[in-house]
Amino acid sequence: MLRTLALLGAAALCAGSAAGAQAPLPLKRAPQPTVPAITPADLMSRLYVFADDSMMGREAGTPDNLRGTAYIERELRRIGLTPAGDAGTFFQNVPLVRRVPDEAATLSVDGARLARGTDYLPRDQGYGARSLDGVQAVYGGTWGVAATLLPATQAAGKLVVLAIPRGPKGEPVWPANRALITARFHSAAGIAYASLDAMPAAVQAEYRASTAELDTGKRDSAALPAWVYVTRGTARRLLGVPADSASPGLAGRTVLGGIPFVDGVAPARNVVAVLPGSDPRLRGEYVAVGAHNDHIGFVRAPLEHDSLRAFNSVMRPHGAEDEEVGTPTPAQAVRIRALTDSLHRLHPARPDSIFNGADDDGSGTVSVLEIAEALKRQGPAPRRSILFVWHTGEELGLYGSQWYTDHPTVPRDSVVAQLNIDMIGRGGAADLAGGGPTYLQLIGSRRLSTELGDVVEAVNRTEARPFAFDYQFDANGHPSQYYCRSDHYEYARYGIPITFFSTGGHQDYHQLTDEPQYIDYAHMARVATLVRDVAVRLANLDHRVVVDKPKPDPQGECRQ
Repeated sequence: MLRTLALLGAAALCAGSAAGAQAPLPLKRAPQPTVPAITPADLMSRLYVFADDSMMGREAGTPDNLRGTAYIERELRRIGLTPAGDAGTFFQNVPLVRRVPDEAATLSVDGARLARGTDYLPRDQGYGARSLDGVQAVYGGTWGVAATLLPATQAAGKLVVLAIPRGPKGEPVWPANRALITARFHSAAGIAYASLDAMPAAVQAEYRASTAELDTGKRDSAALPAWVYVTRGTARRLLGVPADSASPGLAGRTVLGGIPFVDGVAPARNVVAVLPGSDPRLRGEYVAVGAHNDHIGFVRAPLEHDSLRAFNSVMRPHGAEDEEVGTPTPAQAVRIRALTDSLHRLHPARPDSIFNGADDDGSGTVSVLEIAEALKRQGPAPRRSILFVWHTGEELGLYGSQWYTDHPTVPRDSVVAQLNIDMIGRGGAADLAGGGPTYLQLIGSRRLSTELGDVVEAVNRTEARPFAFDYQFDANGHPSQYYCRSDHYEYARYGIPITFFSTGGHQDYHQLTDEPQYIDYAHMARVATLVRDVAVRLANLDHRVVVDKPKPDPQGECRQ
C-alpha cells in the first residue's frame, strides 16, 4: 500500500519479534509445482519466490523491480494467458525518471573544489532550480530565530548561508522544512543550510538515494533557489568567517560551478495479460483484477530482524502507520527483551536489510497469479474477458496504475469493473482489533455502483466460509484514506466501479519484517477465491454493472 509515513523510526533502539502465540514458518521453502485450484500451498510456493531476498525489495525504478516482473511474466507464459502489454508483450513500460546529481558538475570556492557528499549534499529543487555559477554567498542568519534572519529582499540572486538552531541543551537541531525556507528566500539563487554535520547518517543516505517519479512529459520549471546541505566548515569557507561570528547580510565568497540534477534511468513496467471471454458479443468488455508488483527496496544499514519485530510488537503494533514512537518504559523494555529472547531460542540473531513486502503486496501479486491460473485451467472461460494488471510504482504514488488508466492497452470504456487486491495475507486477531478467520476489509464497493457492492455481498454468501466484511475504513473522511492509497482509485477516477480487498495492517507493514513466514496462507487462499468468484459473476452478468453514483474528476484530487 502507498507509503505516507516513516519506515523505521525508533526501531533500532531495541531488539526480536512478536511472533507471540504463533511460531513463524520456515525461513526458506523450496518452490513446488502449482495446481489448477487456488490453494494455500500454491500461494506459499509463489510468495517464497516473489518475496525472496534475491528480489531486493522490488522498488520501482530499479532492476530489482524488473526481476519481480520477470517472474510474473514467466508464470503468465506457463499458464498460457494472452499478452496485453506493449507491442504484443506482457509488459507495459512506465516512464519513471530518477533525478540524480550531474556527475560531471563541480562546486568550488576560492579555487578549491568542494567534495560532494562530504562538504556538501545537494537536493533537487526541480527543473527550474537556479544556477549557482558566479553567485556570491551571503549570511542569512539562524533559521528559526526570526530576529537574526536576513530580509528576503536582500537575498535576491545570492547563495544564502543559514546556520541551524540549537535546542534547550545546546544540541544542534538539524531537521529543516525545506519548502518553508525556500518560500522565505524565494528570490535567492541558492540556499546552503549548514546542517550536514548534525544530520544522521541514515538521513544522509536517504537523501543520496533519489526517488523515481512518473515522467508525464510536463516539466515543472518554476524558478526556485538551488538547495544544498553543507557542513559548518563549508559554511565558513563560503562566508570567510565562522557563521557563529557573522552578522546577517555579511558578504561572502563567490562560488563557481553548480549542483545541477539530471534525469537518470529508472526502469519500471506494468505486467498485463488477458483471459479472453467465451461470448463473442461480450469478450470486448473486461473485468479487471489487479495488484501492485513493487515494494520499497532495502536499507544499507541492517537491523536485527527479531529485535525489530519484538520492538514493533510492543511499540509499533501498526507498523509504519504508527508514526510517533517513543522510548520504551521499563515495563515495555522487559516485554521487548522477553520476546527477543524467546525468538533467539528458536534461531540465532540475523541481520536484515531487505523490505521483502510479502504482504504488501506480494500477497496480492501471487493471488492474482493464482486466480489467473484457476480461471485458465478450471473450466470454461467467463463470458466477458478478464484483464489482469500487476501495477508498478504504487508505493511511489500509484504511478503504474495512473499510467495504465491514462494509457490503457484495452479501450478504457470497455473495463466494466476493477477488483484490487493489496495486503490480504494477514487479518488475524494478533494483527488488528476484530481480526480473525473471517475478517476482510472492503473499500469502495458502493462508491460508484450500488450493484457492485450488492454483487460482492451476494457472492460472499455463497462461499464455503463467508467473510465478515469490515467497512469501517470505507467511511467518508476516515483518517487512513485507504480509498485514495492504492491502485483502484486510478480506475475509479475514470468512473470505473471498483472494490478494494484487504485484510488490513499489522506490525510488519512497511517494515523489514514483512516476510513470507508470517503469512496466513489459508486465509489468503479464501480471499483469492472470493475475488475470483466475484470476477466471474461480474463477467457473466447479462449487462454491465450499473454506475449509479457521481463520477469524480479524473484530474482532481482524491478525497475519501
